[in-house]
Amino acid sequence: MGADRPRSALALGEAWTALWTSRLLVWVAGVGAVWVWGLSDRAPGFDPAGVTGGPLFAPAARWDAVWYLVIARHGYVDDPSAAFFPLYPLLLRGLGGSVAAGILLSCACLLVALAVLRELTALELGDEAARWTVLMLAFSPMAFFLSAVYSESLFLALTAGAVLAVRRERWAWAGVLGMLAAATRSTGVLILVALVMLAFAGRARPRARDLAWLALVPAGLAAFPVGLALAGLDWRAPFDAQDVWFREWAGPLGGVWDGLVAAWAGVRQLVAGAGGRIYFPQAAGDPMAIARINVVLALWLPLVGIALAGVLRRLPLAFGAYVVASLAVPLSYPVVPQPLMSLPRFVLVCFPLWMWLGWLLARHRRARAPALAASAILLAVSTAQFATWHFVA
Repeated sequence: MGADRPRSALALGEAWTALWTSRLLVWVAGVGAVWVWGLSDRAPGFDPAGVTGGPLFAPAARWDAVWYLVIARHGYVDDPSAAFFPLYPLLLRGLGGSVAAGILLSCACLLVALAVLRELTALELGDEAARWTVLMLAFSPMAFFLSAVYSESLFLALTAGAVLAVRRERWAWAGVLGMLAAATRSTGVLILVALVMLAFAGRARPRARDLAWLALVPAGLAAFPVGLALAGLDWRAPFDAQDVWFREWAGPLGGVWDGLVAAWAGVRQLVAGAGGRIYFPQAAGDPMAIARINVVLALWLPLVGIALAGVLRRLPLAFGAYVVASLAVPLSYPVVPQPLMSLPRFVLVCFPLWMWLGWLLARHRRARAPALAASAILLAVSTAQFATWHFVA
């Protein structure tokens, strides 16, 4: 245990450095964008009660943050709000339910997530890969979500922590953390795929009492609808609420094809301009803006494919299986007007993909600075869009 302490201190130190430097960039980009360009005209429609606060909170409180803040303050008052699982808003409520409390909560979870991921990556791929995993995740293009009033950083800390616990054969911790992940997002229950596969990956068969702890994971998913039913609300609401966002079953990974179709329509729209034919009529609004979003979202698909191939080659099979399971859900239930909506957010918390990227940069020294610089620039641009109430992902 004595050897673990300096290693944990090193992980925490590197996590802290990545946290404050990346958040400095996020706040400068977000607040600066609001000061220079102001807010989108759509802002009042998405935050009619003004719960997201002033310009200082702009990089952290937009879009889904409104839902989390309302739930934290007033509970589940209508069916659409049940799409957001309860652990994050419950913790936020315990801290007072303010935007500042949400930022504090998310940043604390991010610090833990980066430190845990640093330890896990060092265990699997070595220290140099671990350092670059932490940096590239903290400065990734969508990393502003990790300090926003969103559940991403909490979810990342819990899922990565559950896997690290199994790798260290701390079964009770693995079960509890997995259960909490499933109470944070519905896809959190899929961490069970990695936990069970890792449990059986060793030479010795796991003991029944150890595996019993993993049964807590699906209990975390079941607790939410059971709690709603006990409160006299519709227990099916967390699943039916997805209809509000137009998610529909498109067959296994059917969203990939739908996303490519939307992206091709987007390319044609950008070439033709806004004055003539609309090539993707499924989406309402500005056809040029929709075209740009669908094209950009589609660019994530080949990047994810390359990273997944790397995960399957360099990490235990359980890590790749978890990535496939996690991404199969949104890619099989696409949003009809925007098939790849939220894909970058799902990728952001798919930690094995970032572990592979850290390993890749650990092997290619000359690629490190350009990769980090390019990612930081994209992070600044994405944060500026988010802070000014323009849709990003």
